[in-house]
Amino acid sequence: MKRILLISFLLATLLSKAQLNYEYGFEYKQKVGILLAHHEIMAHIANSLSYAGELSFYIHTKGKEKWHKSYRYPTYGISIFGASLGNDSILGKSLGLYPFIELPFIRKQHFVFSARIGAGLGYISKRYDKELNPKNVAMSSAINALISVGLKSTYLYKSHEISFGVDMTHLSNAAFKMPNLGINLPYFSLAYGYTIKHQPKDTLAIEPIVPKKRWLFGTTLIASAKENSPSGGEKYPIFALSLHARRFFNAKTGLELAVDVISKQSLRGLQQDIPKSELDLIQIGLFAGYLLPLDQFHFVLGMGAYVRDKFNADGRLYHRIGMRYYFKNGINTQLVLHSHWGRADFAELGIGYTFNQKK
Repeated sequence: MKRILLISFLLATLLSKAQLNYEYGFEYKQKVGILLAHHEIMAHIANSLSYAGELSFYIHTKGKEKWHKSYRYPTYGISIFGASLGNDSILGKSLGLYPFIELPFIRKQHFVFSARIGAGLGYISKRYDKELNPKNVAMSSAINALISVGLKSTYLYKSHEISFGVDMTHLSNAAFKMPNLGINLPYFSLAYGYTIKHQPKDTLAIEPIVPKKRWLFGTTLIASAKENSPSGGEKYPIFALSLHARRFFNAKTGLELAVDVISKQSLRGLQQDIPKSELDLIQIGLFAGYLLPLDQFHFVLGMGAYVRDKFNADGRLYHRIGMRYYFKNGINTQLVLHSHWGRADFAELGIGYTFNQKK
């Protein structure tokens, strides 16, 4: 269910507004990189370079909505990703599909320098098996979340685009199944794109629904599940309630402050000789995050600290990175990764409501 919601969430958001009067085209990207052994017990896995290819369909925004101009007319689309993973015998190959957006820092007539953000799903052909593949301590599930973040320099000539880039591709199942150290692949890339259609910029901009100069108050209900180490253990549900205040200072900058109350049932599997009540499983955290609004679609990135955590199994600090979609009636949905210093803890699948959005 989470996987279906993720695909629907991203595709509906990024591709639903594609219109024929936009510039659109195709790009092929060739990538070369390495598998990072970000944990000492992964040192035996990386034994060769990782080679990857991406085929993308893209749309150049032209100002139909006001946030397009605020972000210097970004590009968005969807990519098919295929790669070797640095060790064919242990990890095999990967195939992924993910929507993306490119946000320009610099835009000139023949040059664009931009940040690229994408998230979707990735398939891993070889995964952990206690008997057949015990050395794969990185991945235990065939279907995983795929996140790609990078920088891109693009040179334009008529309908042609040549791009050079660097990015980090991450694959993980957010601790839904163990082991799950995850795969991190930094890449260098060279790409060629061809734009099929050209139209003049649309000067009739639609006002984005990003309230400014006031605080918005709301709540989010979160549900998830995770498995403790070692592999094959029990899966535990996780429930959380987040009470938040959000403020947008301009079309590209927002702040979120939140109090998080988390019922982390997976703590029952730790130190099983110690009896635990429901109250013992409650974590309370204070969170502050940066919001990047793209009209109704927002990215969130931030850090929190547990002020109540009886067992302190993961340290006092936690992090969030993910995405939300805001409907005009005050309801929002989210898919956010809850982690501790790069190690995924669980995926936050949530639905929320903003109490004073309509005022």
